[in-house]
Amino acid sequence: PAQVPVEDVDYMDVSPRQLLSVAANLIPFLEHDDAKRTLMGANMQRQAVPLIQSHAPFVGTGMEGRAAQDSGELICAEFAGEVTEVDAAHVVIYSDEHGAQRYDLPKYERSNQSTCINHRPIVTVGQQVEKGQPIAAGPSVDHSELALGANLTVAYMPWEGYNYEDGIIVSERVVQEDLLTSVNISRHEIDARDTKLGAEEITREIPNLGEDMLANLDDDGIIRIGAEVGPGDILVGKVTPKGETALTAEERLLRAIFGAKAHDVRDTSLKMPHGSYGRVVDVVRFSREAGDDLPPGVNDLVRVFVAQRRKIQQGDKIAGRHGNKGVICKVLPVEDMPYMADGTPVDVILDPLGVPSRMNVGQLLECHLGWGAAHGWDDDDADSKRYVEGPIPVATPLFDGATDESVAEIVRRTNINMINKALKEYGEDMREEFVPQLNERGKTTLYDGRTGEAFKSPITVGVSYILKLGHMVDDKIHARSTGPYSLVTQQPLGGKAQFGGQRFGEMEVWALYAYGAANVLQEILTVKSDDTNGRVKTYESIVKGENIPTAGIPESFKVLVKEIRSLALDIEPISYRKRANTAKVTDPEEKNAVEILNDLGFTEVTASDLSQDAEGASALVGDATTDKE
Repeated sequence: PAQVPVEDVDYMDVSPRQLLSVAANLIPFLEHDDAKRTLMGANMQRQAVPLIQSHAPFVGTGMEGRAAQDSGELICAEFAGEVTEVDAAHVVIYSDEHGAQRYDLPKYERSNQSTCINHRPIVTVGQQVEKGQPIAAGPSVDHSELALGANLTVAYMPWEGYNYEDGIIVSERVVQEDLLTSVNISRHEIDARDTKLGAEEITREIPNLGEDMLANLDDDGIIRIGAEVGPGDILVGKVTPKGETALTAEERLLRAIFGAKAHDVRDTSLKMPHGSYGRVVDVVRFSREAGDDLPPGVNDLVRVFVAQRRKIQQGDKIAGRHGNKGVICKVLPVEDMPYMADGTPVDVILDPLGVPSRMNVGQLLECHLGWGAAHGWDDDDADSKRYVEGPIPVATPLFDGATDESVAEIVRRTNINMINKALKEYGEDMREEFVPQLNERGKTTLYDGRTGEAFKSPITVGVSYILKLGHMVDDKIHARSTGPYSLVTQQPLGGKAQFGGQRFGEMEVWALYAYGAANVLQEILTVKSDDTNGRVKTYESIVKGENIPTAGIPESFKVLVKEIRSLALDIEPISYRKRANTAKVTDPEEKNAVEILNDLGFTEVTASDLSQDAEGASALVGDATTDKE
């Protein structure tokens, strides 16, 4: 770079931070990460779900406060004054100039991502506040800083192969102490319309249902707030008029005699979907009678909001801020987790193979600096016996933050601080081998929680910031035995929303071909798919405990036959049956053909069968133009 006079400078950055987006500016040690991983880290911060315990990161970049402020999730005082009232739902601030101002806090509202938006006050009665000072914090905010995840003790080591290929092992402590627990609020909606046969009605009077199914419904047939609900439970009772065609002969006779209209409706209630649980937190009803603006033909609209606490579990996706994402493969009891010299177990075991090839080394620097920030260190060398209580949150600005040397120095000072703390706590009887000490490479000895033996090599241990992402196993897990079928193909529908089956495509069929699993393949392509008669008989035989019958012809094959007929080729499936009058085999070529067919399993085949088939084949061209059916 050349030196130039000031007047020749046309443009100058205000700050190196403006090179990057807000999300990228929240990643510490970003300059040590590959660009692709930085992009993933920035995007995954947007997918982080708000946790019920928000903790600001021990290692930040200094932008967390600004990001929280600009997010709109902080409610700030509009003028200076004194706090006169505070509860969970509102704050009142009084000043001589403006009088009393009331701030209502949004409580347990649903976001578009089905997460929970809840604000809580962060001021107390009698406190003096300045204009613009935060008085209430929303989701993912802690001490007026953005707090998307949790600070957890991590170790980079393999553990019984469970964390192979980005698998992650978490301690049961994380589950028990709700460190990665979020609240999910689902919305369920139903409307009552005008139909050709009459208006649908939202009601508690639902035919053929026991009182236990209606226990949590109010007089209007709508679930009460606070009710615990599970799969198949009724949220809103609704009946739809039945057509005359749907009535049985007996019902029509009864109606003719008594003029009865009691059971001329069918149950079309809103029910909880498969696999969904929770507690009803809100119910909203819109009605045309009340003057609400509803779509044409809709008389009533009811929305039910169901909240569910989601603890972290196997199958959930978690990630760091450096694009280091993974799926939880095992939740280990605390006593089985690897532990440090003082007996402290780690919270998370990460895959060490996830670092070198991904080239996101920033996660290791965060891990080391996080260790120092969590346990504290003393900058003053004068008093060698003094110790500082952690945590000490650290900001390391982009391109201008902590260097490798400064991180190593902080780790060294943290070791001294931890020994001084142990001396203060246990006195001169304290033994240094029982205090966790990171070596110059940021590693320490860990012990197997199951056996108590030390692992062979020192292991990288530290504190990292872990986010829980919106891809949760509860939203994705799905299973089906029988269910709805497509009217066109008679095959099962696809997808969890339609309660569909697993797609078994062309390449999956090849896999079973290659494996030689003929019976499994036949079953998948027939009774588990579109052999309409076969699947009914199979279900029946399973219920009765009988042997499953042989598969029939699938609908898709019948469609293929029709398509070939559209090409003027009259084909139909044939079966070789035993003929009454068996012809004598004379021609040696025919004899070979018969033997070949018999060898292939077509038993009882004779020459007359072959000659008849040959005649049929020669007549194909003539038959194709006539309508045989």
